[in-house]
Amino acid sequence: MTATKEYLAESELQKPNGRFGTRHYVVFMLFLGMANAYVMRTNMSVAIVAMVNQTAIEHEAEVFDDECPDTDYGEPADPADHKDGEFLWSTSLQGYILSSFFYGYVITQIPFGLLAKKYGAMKFLGWGMLINSVFAFLVPIAARQGGAPWLIVVRFIQGLGEGPIVPCTHAMLAKWIPPNERSRVGSIVYSGAQFGTVISMPLSGLLADHGFDGGWPSIFYVFGIIGTVWSVAFLWTCHEDPITHPSIAEDERKYIQQSLWGKAGVNIPPIPWKSISRSLPFYAILLAHLGQNYGYETLMTELPTYMKQVLRFSIKANGTLSALPYLAMWIFSIGVGWVADWMLTSGRFTHTLTRKLSNSIGQYGPAIALIIASYTGCNRALTVAILTIGVGFNGGIYAGFKINHLDLTPRYAGILMAFTNCSANLAGLLAPIAAGNIIEGKPTIAQWRIVFVIAACVYIFTATFYNIFASGTRQPWDNPDNDEPQKPVSIEAPAYENGHSNLANGGTTATMYRANNAAEQRQ
Repeated sequence: MTATKEYLAESELQKPNGRFGTRHYVVFMLFLGMANAYVMRTNMSVAIVAMVNQTAIEHEAEVFDDECPDTDYGEPADPADHKDGEFLWSTSLQGYILSSFFYGYVITQIPFGLLAKKYGAMKFLGWGMLINSVFAFLVPIAARQGGAPWLIVVRFIQGLGEGPIVPCTHAMLAKWIPPNERSRVGSIVYSGAQFGTVISMPLSGLLADHGFDGGWPSIFYVFGIIGTVWSVAFLWTCHEDPITHPSIAEDERKYIQQSLWGKAGVNIPPIPWKSISRSLPFYAILLAHLGQNYGYETLMTELPTYMKQVLRFSIKANGTLSALPYLAMWIFSIGVGWVADWMLTSGRFTHTLTRKLSNSIGQYGPAIALIIASYTGCNRALTVAILTIGVGFNGGIYAGFKINHLDLTPRYAGILMAFTNCSANLAGLLAPIAAGNIIEGKPTIAQWRIVFVIAACVYIFTATFYNIFASGTRQPWDNPDNDEPQKPVSIEAPAYENGHSNLANGGTTATMYRANNAAEQRQ
C-alpha cells in the first residue's frame, strides 16, 4: 500500500530537533489534566465507604449464588480494623450522591464544545478544572454542615466544572499536534484517565485510613490542592495554539502550522450541521463510542460484582487487583499509539486502515474477553486474568475511534467529541440497568453469561459498523477551499484581532487538503 501524499509532504517538512518542545509540554499538561479529572471523578467512591456508618444502617440482603465454594480471599482479615463513618446514609442515598457528579458532567459536554469552538478551548478547560478543584475543598464542609443535599449540590457543581475536559482537550490537540503524531499523543493524553485511577484508588484508601481531619476529608483536601495547582499552572503557561504562544521556537511553530491539515488559528466558519448529520464516518465514531462505554461499564462495574456474588471473591477489597486492569490499559494504550504512528509514518498504511486496526484491537479484544469470562466457571484467578487482559486490550480505542474526530475535521473535532462523549456516557448507564434486570434475584453463572454476551455483542456490532463506515480522511464539509477568502497573513508574522489569532486559509491548506483526499481516494 502506498503512502498518502499527506505524509510524503510532511516528511519533506523541516522537523525541529529532537528536543522537548512546546507542544510536548502542552501534551504533558493535558495528560495531567485528564489524570486530575478522573481522580476527582472516582475519589468519592472510595471516600463514601469511610464516610458512612456501615454497621448502623440497615443493609439489604445481598443474594449470593451457591455454585462456587466460599472463600475469604480478598476480604479484610480482621473486621475490627474497619472504622465506622459519621453519616447514616442509606444505600439508595449513597447512589444519588455518587451519581450527582455524573449528571453535572454530562449536561455541560455539548455546551462547552460549542463555546470552545467560538471562544477557544484553553480557558474553558483551565477554569472548569479550577472550579472542580476548589469545590473539592467544600465537600467535607457540605457533608458535615448541610448533609447529603448540600453534598449532592457540591458534587454536581464539580461535575459541571469537569464538563469541558474531553471536548476542550480534543480541540487543543487538533491545534497543537501534527497528524503523524496524533495516535501516540492522543493515547498518552487520554491514558491519563487510567493513570489517575491507578493513583487515586490506593491513595484515597490510604488517606481515608490515616489522613487528617478524620481521614476521608483529607482525600478531597489533598486532591483539591493538586488540582488547583495544575489549573493555575495550565492557565499561566499554556496557550490556545502555536500562533498565540509568545515563546514557542519559530521552527516548531512553522512545523506545526505547515503540517496541520487546517490552520489552527483560522477564523472557523459556521458549523456544517447538515453535512455532519449525513456523515457516515461521524456515525461510525458515535456508534463505536456508544459501544465502548456500554462494554467498559460492564467490564469495570459488573465483572467485580459477578466475582463477588458468584465466585465469592471481592476484587474491590484488594487494592492491587482493583488497579491492575487500569494499569494494563494505561500501558497498552501508549504502546498501541506509538505503533499506530509508526504505521502512518512508514508509508505503508493510510489513516483509515490504521484507525480501523487499532479500534479492532480495542473493541474485539474486550468482547472476546467477556465471552471467555462467562465460561471460566469458578476459576477466580483466570477471571482476574481475563478482566485485566480484556481491559488492557481496550486501550487500543485511543488510537482508534477516540482520536478519529481529528482526522475527519480538525476544526470541529471538539464539537464532535462533545456529542459522541455525551451520548456515550448516557449509553454507559444502560449497562448496570440491563445487568440488574437480568440477574435480579438469581445471580447464577448462566444469568451472568447473558450479561457478558450482550456486552460482547454490543462491542462486536459497533466495532464492525466502525470498520465498514469509518474514515481517516478529512471530510469535504471541512474543506478549507470553501471558506470565505481572507487577507493572507504570513506564518512568520501572525496577526491578532481581539486577542485571537487571525490566520488566513491560504493556498498551502487547500493544496494539502486536495493532495490528502486524492491519495486516499486512490487507496
